[in-house]
Amino acid sequence: MREEVFTDKGAKPVGIYSQGIVASGKTVYISGQGPIDPATGQLVKGNFREEADRVFQNLAILLEAAGTSWANVTKVGVFLADLSNFAEMNEVYQQYVTKPYPARTTVGAQLPGIAIEVDCIAVVPE
Repeated sequence: MREEVFTDKGAKPVGIYSQGIVASGKTVYISGQGPIDPATGQLVKGNFREEADRVFQNLAILLEAAGTSWANVTKVGVFLADLSNFAEMNEVYQQYVTKPYPARTTVGAQLPGIAIEVDCIAVVPE
C-alpha cells in the first residue's frame, strides 16, 4: 500500500514526483528537497548555509506531514553541487539529527541551479 504525503506547508513538486510516500503505513520516503521557500515557491538565494538550512527545514515539514520527524529518519541522501561544501553541510545537518545517526550517502552532483538537494527515509512511529 502506498499513500501520498502532501502538505501545502511544503514546497510544491515541480516535476513528476510526490513530496513523499508512506509505504504500508510504517515507512515514509521523502523526495529530494532543494532550497525552495514553501511560502513563495522561490529558490532561497543566499549563502550555502542558508540554502542547506532551508532544505533540512523543508524535509522536517514533510516528515511532520507524514506523521514522523527527524528523530525517526533512517537513511539520508545528500547531493552537493560542490563537494567543498561538505563540512558546512555537516554543521547544518547536525542541528537536525541525533544519535544514533541515520545512515547517509553524500555525493557530488550536477544540480539545476541549486547548491544542495537532500532526500530521506523515515519510520512512522506507531
